Amino acid sequence: MVDNTTMANTGELRRALHLRDLIFMGLIIIQPTAPMPLFGVVSNKAGGHVVSTILVAMAGMLLTAISYGRMARLYPSAGSAYTYVGKEIHPSLGFLTGWGLLLDYVINPLICVIWCAKAAGNLLPMVPYEAWVLFFALLFTWLNLRNIQAAASTHRNLALVMGAVVAWMVGASLKFFATADLSKPFYDPATYSWQTFSSATSLAVLTFIGFDAISTLSEETVDAERTIPRATVIVCLLIGVLSALEVYVAQIVWPHGVPFPDVDTAYVHIAGKAGGLWLFHAVNLTLLAATIGSGSGGQMAGARLLFGMGRDGVLPSRFFGVIDPVRQVPARNVLLIGAIALSGAYLATYELGAELLNFGAFIGFMGVNLAAFLRALRERSPSALAPAAGFLLCLYLWWSLSPKALWIGLAWAALGVAVTIVRRK
Repeated sequence: MVDNTTMANTGELRRALHLRDLIFMGLIIIQPTAPMPLFGVVSNKAGGHVVSTILVAMAGMLLTAISYGRMARLYPSAGSAYTYVGKEIHPSLGFLTGWGLLLDYVINPLICVIWCAKAAGNLLPMVPYEAWVLFFALLFTWLNLRNIQAAASTHRNLALVMGAVVAWMVGASLKFFATADLSKPFYDPATYSWQTFSSATSLAVLTFIGFDAISTLSEETVDAERTIPRATVIVCLLIGVLSALEVYVAQIVWPHGVPFPDVDTAYVHIAGKAGGLWLFHAVNLTLLAATIGSGSGGQMAGARLLFGMGRDGVLPSRFFGVIDPVRQVPARNVLLIGAIALSGAYLATYELGAELLNFGAFIGFMGVNLAAFLRALRERSPSALAPAAGFLLCLYLWWSLSPKALWIGLAWAALGVAVTIVRRK
């Protein structure tokens, strides 16, 4: 029998998660309401073709999810893309991939703290923004200092609540179908343009960012070789179908061409038109809850990525590679990311943070697709086409980021190169 102290010394994580747990955790990390905050911007860019952009983006992310599933089956250990690229291609490239993903996982709770603080300020404006920042940073950290079973239970409950609100929104929208043109959300020749559609699809991919976090839980999953690949693809598919349904009913309720009172909160106003004041506030609160789940889930994934890198010695193992003997979670990593989220929320803007998050995410996606592609070539498998297509799509989206985000992201990558050089010496 292995006691807690032995588990802490040998770097073992408790296997307690099953397929259902991973699906719920994946849904809440991505958010069942993921397309709602983006709806207004994507609608304006795509000429109203939000449903089609979501479906095309889903196809691209499913290719990447398949690559994650293939690599998780080969390397069922914590570390995600860092492990896959390091073992399949080269340890230095694996480290740089993990370093890029760190930007994703560290920035995600930071921007969620910013968004939650501002959303909560709309409900209770007498509480200063700085106080809300402190509250949500501490909340995310507390959620992740509990054991993994407690975190899974929290995520499951949040996903169920969000699903109920989405169902309410769909039901309230049915009365608009009788007089609507049901095909226009998919294609409207009067407003369609390939250039604007492509630009909007690049933004719509943000709906799916976060599905890769499932692979960081391999060492806490029962039968990870089978469960992780299935959960990754299922979550990506469910989010795509659910998101397409959400934006479809929104376009039926609020046809393209009618201006939004506020483009950033367009979906909230659409909910108000569909279901009145009660649904308006329900969607507001649901988006707040969803962002709490996304932020805490991102912090959980980032802490386990740091654990994997620390255990392998590419980061100082005495700090990053330690499991708390009582909670059996990488508590030091959780506290570090919480401190970064707290300080960064006082200094950064939500927009810049979101762009930097995308930079890190696409680095990880490209790395995993490349690793899966090379593995398929070695095995002389025809399945090499899927990761190749996934790599090219992610490369295109990565290159489409704003110049400011690219420069800051490249500076972060250069710092990772410097860390690699110092580590070798």
